[in-house]
Amino acid sequence: ACAFAGLWNCVTINPLNIAAGVWMMLNAFVLFLCEAPFCCQFIEFANAVSARADKLRPWQKAAFYCGMAVFPVVLSLTLTTLFGNAIAFATGVLYGLSALGKKGDAISYARIHQQQKQMDEEKLTGALEGQ
Repeated sequence: ACAFAGLWNCVTINPLNIAAGVWMMLNAFVLFLCEAPFCCQFIEFANAVSARADKLRPWQKAAFYCGMAVFPVVLSLTLTTLFGNAIAFATGVLYGLSALGKKGDAISYARIHQQQKQMDEEKLTGALEGQ
């Protein structure tokens, strides 16, 4: 989607739209290299790029993908750039959510709350006994 929208964005006379379109096509190529290196088997360095991208932490991937997706929108705010970069930005958001970790269950939160309550009561009784 990013590559097709970038190509469509290049069919204009506005230089900012052309720059945003070229950047979008570059984004699509980088996403293919990082996420689907089997699509780029004819490129010698595809596996090296993919291996390096796999070593990144999820929050680093999130920042990289969201930053890549926001730049063309800043260059040229059109529907083509918004829709074309939506998938790349969504990929970054998903990596960001995975960086936050999984949601805790209610039982562990209740147990932590109960322990905190007991510690507060012990501190309160210790302070009252000390007076």
